[in-house]
Parts: sequence; C-alpha cells; structure tokens
Amino acid sequence: MLGLLPLSLYVHLPWCVRKCPYCDFNSHEYRDGRGGPPFEAYVDALLADLDVDLPLVWGRSVHSVFFGGGTPSLFPAAAIDRFLQGASARLRFAPGCEITLETNPGTAEHGRFEDYRRAGVNRISFGIQSFDDGCLQRLGRIHDSGQADAAVKLAQDAGFDNLNLDLMYALPGQTLAMAERDLERAFALQPAHISHYQLTLEPNTVFAVRPPAGLPDEDAAWDIQEHCQARLAEAGFAQYEISAYARPGRQCAHNLNYWRFGDYLGIGAGAHGKLTLPAAEGEGEGRILRRWKHKHPATYLAQAGTAAAIGGDSEIPPAQRPFEFMLNALRLREGFALNAFETRTGLPRSAIAAPLARAVDAGWLVVAGDRVAPTEAGLRFANDAISLFLTGEDADGTVSA
Repeated sequence: MLGLLPLSLYVHLPWCVRKCPYCDFNSHEYRDGRGGPPFEAYVDALLADLDVDLPLVWGRSVHSVFFGGGTPSLFPAAAIDRFLQGASARLRFAPGCEITLETNPGTAEHGRFEDYRRAGVNRISFGIQSFDDGCLQRLGRIHDSGQADAAVKLAQDAGFDNLNLDLMYALPGQTLAMAERDLERAFALQPAHISHYQLTLEPNTVFAVRPPAGLPDEDAAWDIQEHCQARLAEAGFAQYEISAYARPGRQCAHNLNYWRFGDYLGIGAGAHGKLTLPAAEGEGEGRILRRWKHKHPATYLAQAGTAAAIGGDSEIPPAQRPFEFMLNALRLREGFALNAFETRTGLPRSAIAAPLARAVDAGWLVVAGDRVAPTEAGLRFANDAISLFLTGEDADGTVSA
C-alpha cells in the first residue's frame, strides 16, 4: 500500500548569463541589452503555478526547497524573499526546512548573501567546477578561480556555514595532479559538502556535437575518481551517494529525498515533479504521478496559473516502479530498506525478488535482514545493477527496456 512520503519543493529559475557547452539543463541566456530576466513577473508566475499544484499536496509539510537553474543567483534577494513568503503562506514549511540556492561565483555581488540569508535561504550550492583557470575557460564558465574563492568567503562572512561546492573531473586537459589540486583548494574553503562528478558529453549540447580536445580516457578518468575518493575520505568527507560527499550531518536533505524516492513538487519552466497519491480506504491502490511544466520561459510566463502551463501528467504504472525506485536508491551507499520499497512503490518485496537475486549473484548488491545496499562494485557499475530491474527479459535472458 502506498504511503504519504516526505515532500520537497523544486523551483526552476531558467536564465543564465552564458550557456555552458556541457550543459543539458533547461537554461536560457539573457543579455543586459535586452532588459534582463523579468524577475517580478516570473515570481508571480511561480506562485500561480504553485496554486495549480496545491490540491495535490493539501495538508503536507515541505521539508526542503531547492532553487535550481539556470543561474538562480541572478535573481535578486528581494525576488527570492517574495517567493518564499508566498510559498510559506500556501504550504507548511517544516521546522529546519533546508532551503538551497544554486549560485554561480561569477554572479556573486558584495552584500547580496546577507539578503539571501534574511530571505530564508540557509544553504548555498556553488557551481565551482574547477579552481584551474584553464579548465574553467575550456568549460565556458564565466568565473575564474579568484572569483570562486571570493564568492565562497562572502557567503561565509554573511553567516552561511552549510555550503556545497560542485567540482567536475575528467575535464579537457586535466591530469590527476590537477584534479587533486582542485580538491585541496576546495578543502581550504572548509565547505560542509562537496559534489564531485565526472564531465559527461550529454546529447543536445555543444560538447556532444564538438567534443573538446584533451579529454582523459576511461582508464585515466577512473584513476582520477579513485584517487579523489580516497582524498575526500581522508579529509573527512564521507561518500553517501555516487557523486556526493559530506561532513557528518551535512548530507543534502533535498537530494536525499529524491534518491529515497520521496515526493517533490516541481514549479517553474521545465520543472518536473513526482507525487504519491494514496487512495482513500476502499478505493484501490493509489497512484504515483509525474508532472512537468512547459520548458520555454516565454510560454511558461504566458500560461502559468492555468492548466495550459502543465506540459504533461503521467502515472508510473506498477510494472515500472521497481526500475524507477532503483534508479534512485541504488545511487546511495546506504541502499534501502525493503519495507521502504513496499511503502514507496505500493508493491510487495516479492516483486523484486528475482532481479535482486541476480544482482546479489553478480556481486553488486548485498542483503542483510531488511536492508539492501550496493557493494563497491555495485556503485561502480550502478547502471548495470539498475538495469536488472527493467521490466521484461529477452529470450537469451538479457534485460530489455
């Protein structure tokens, strides 16, 4: 039987100064000469969008809010403040609600972090990517290493102590020594959390069409990953997800809710949400709904607050739920509890008995009592482990979508 799950709120702010060549997110460049983003109109649209979705979550508390983009730090603190005031008047924010703002160091301005903090933001996630100026230029970033250092220190001076630094590795022209220097620069800033992930050439990006020169090969990338994981552990950052490392008690609550197959509202241009709708007693099994909004900011602004702003609704049928659950849960070192699988998918644990046994036989998962967790090999070959839970098998025994 499906149960009520923790609820998060994702807010997409789609504009950026310059689109990075590796970025496949729904982000759109603006130019000052064109007047810049319509901040106030967009906040109005976000609140109208939220009003449309509210009937799906009446009576539930929000445990985390995440402003993603794009570059959310382009938005003035007053706009973030007005949105949070409007959202908290419509939804019950749980005590200690984590509120994260993604920030590009190239948009940080003196004094603004204090205003974000007064607005209610209590966690900043910096898109650093590298502290090597050559790597930053090859990635198309608008900041340099000096601006990265300065932005983090400004946030700390404003009273933020819950900071994440995003770092990428296997960058064009990057060696193992360069990747390790990036970590040392990050450690010197004393963040609470580090996201450390490999550059991938995503479809529909500039890098996919024109791959940059000097990308490390697969063996070199794995060597960088192994060495950096060890150095992160030595520095007191525990890996709790494939690409996420945190000091004790500083894991990202918002992303943990995603990976644990929790619920989230998604508002803003191109935002996606996932909601569990338990059935009333005697009315069936309930539903798991995915909802997404139109991607283009102009279309979204024109239609927000109406049914036309909804790009689509789809239910996750029972046959697909094991794969959807594992796609998230098997990224976590902690794995998952079998009773959590039952509550969050509405399925009995017997629904995954066969693929679970195959994953154990392959050495990718271990089962201890009620808990299932990935092994080191399971984390390395997570996609292979997850694929076992796709529905359907070919005649030769391989799993197919």
